[in-house]
Amino acid sequence: MPREHTKISLRAIFLAVAIVVVAGCNRSPRTPDEIAHEDTNFSVALLTPGPISDAGWNAAAFDGMELIKGNLAARTAVVQTTSPADFEDAMRDFASRGFNVIFAHGFEYGDAALKVGKLFPKTTIIVTSGSVTATNVASVTFKVEEAAYVEGVLAGAMSKSGVVGTIGGIPLPAIKLSIEGFKRGFLSVRPNGRVLVTFTGNFDDVGAAKEAALAEVSQGADLLMHDADAAGLGVFQAAIQAHVYAFGANRNQNSVAPEVVLASAVADIPDAFLRIATQVRGGSFHPGLIEMGMKDGMIKVVYNDHLKDRIPEPARERADAAEKDIIAGKIAFPATSAPPATSAPPATPALSATPALSATPALSATPALSATPAPSATPAQK
Repeated sequence: MPREHTKISLRAIFLAVAIVVVAGCNRSPRTPDEIAHEDTNFSVALLTPGPISDAGWNAAAFDGMELIKGNLAARTAVVQTTSPADFEDAMRDFASRGFNVIFAHGFEYGDAALKVGKLFPKTTIIVTSGSVTATNVASVTFKVEEAAYVEGVLAGAMSKSGVVGTIGGIPLPAIKLSIEGFKRGFLSVRPNGRVLVTFTGNFDDVGAAKEAALAEVSQGADLLMHDADAAGLGVFQAAIQAHVYAFGANRNQNSVAPEVVLASAVADIPDAFLRIATQVRGGSFHPGLIEMGMKDGMIKVVYNDHLKDRIPEPARERADAAEKDIIAGKIAFPATSAPPATSAPPATPALSATPALSATPALSATPALSATPAPSATPAQK
């Protein structure tokens, strides 16, 4: 090969390398969000305020993650945040690691979602039971109060004492709406009846929920409803001990205490999560305020086959009629997205005039759900 040709070729190579180096030096620095999203794998994270072993709200969210993993072949991760101080840190960690979607499973995550969303615009954040929106932040609310209303109608038709009890965890807007829905349904059948309302102040203390439920039974309640996440298991323990019936919340809890749970107000959280994740991956998701209810088939009352014969036919007929009226729009409910976002729960003590029982100390230990005898065949009787 002629030497002159070789020199020209080497000179050309060095020139090309120099151009590439200069171009690289002149490139604008990449943002953390751009670096985090270089991985093309679809990834979804979940933040929960309580354990996924609660057989209710958080367990339903975990079921959704399993659906996403199985149907979308997505990389998934789940973290339980133990305090409000963890909300933003956990969210920021997932976003910085390139997660495409973060489900923040509760109203209390709203403020953190807005802050982190601004820093990581390529991450879509979904706040369940939320009221916040932004370019990449959406809120999805499940109108569990519709199913709770139907349960209230059933309770009104079955109660012998005319008194029923409700137990909530922290009085967040969605929790209060659920309890208010049950109360409205009950009073539509028993206008002179009484609905006892107690908030325990947390979603984890099974013993406190059990003691509060037993206190309501001592005031005459012969049916119990809860929206207390993991603490709701204490309500079922109280129902077994006191020989009264109860209702499940958010997830099908009929099998958790099949001897006392008449029916469950079920939100199809798993399918909702899968739908949203699929739309985000396909580029068709538009953040906003999303409501899902009975009309969409996303909220249902699921009856316990084991106890169907304990429900008088007229009571079931009234409950079924109420469900049809809700679907037809004949029974209206407040908008679930109205309250402003806040990381601290409202200070409202209760929905009714009944004083809260949360000051009662928690039980140090509670028996297993199956440790006490089942209620007698008489429907919802102490």
